[in-house]
Amino acid sequence: MTLVEIKEMNPIIETERLILREFTVNDIEAVYEFNSNIELHKYTGDEIIKSKERAKEIITDIWLKDYKKYGYGRWAVTYKPENKIIGFAGLKYLTEINETDIGYRFLPKYWGKGLASEASKEIIKYGFNKLKLDRIIGIAMPENIGSWKVLEKIGLTLYKVDEYDGDGKDYNWYKIDK
Repeated sequence: MTLVEIKEMNPIIETERLILREFTVNDIEAVYEFNSNIELHKYTGDEIIKSKERAKEIITDIWLKDYKKYGYGRWAVTYKPENKIIGFAGLKYLTEINETDIGYRFLPKYWGKGLASEASKEIIKYGFNKLKLDRIIGIAMPENIGSWKVLEKIGLTLYKVDEYDGDGKDYNWYKIDK
């Protein structure tokens, strides 16, 4: 897809270097690329996918369902200088705790360039102004220094260290209120 085609898909957020939009089934190759990357998953606790069929299932069974049910979810992030989907960023409603989580996941080549902060600042504005959320949280493994530094940089504050997903590990919990 070209940048023109991506822009015609009604991007949700556009920044200087990024376009954020809903995933489509046409994004299977990109989803497979970043979700099969071992280094990217070091601090996620999520599965490292092993097939393009699984990439399609993530798109259809998680992200597309979230858009339909909640009106938002994780979005495809296109890095404009390369016209390439480099990962995802966005909000996710966590039913088990009745909270909305901000998250981002990019291929390692794009770490340390300020892209997560660039996207997340706009995601927070979108969450508060368009979705009328009262609070957004972020959850990060304590050893994932890069992730929690982004959360702090975009205005979230640490409010507890506690379990998440019942895995017995402690996580840093951050929040920002409208």
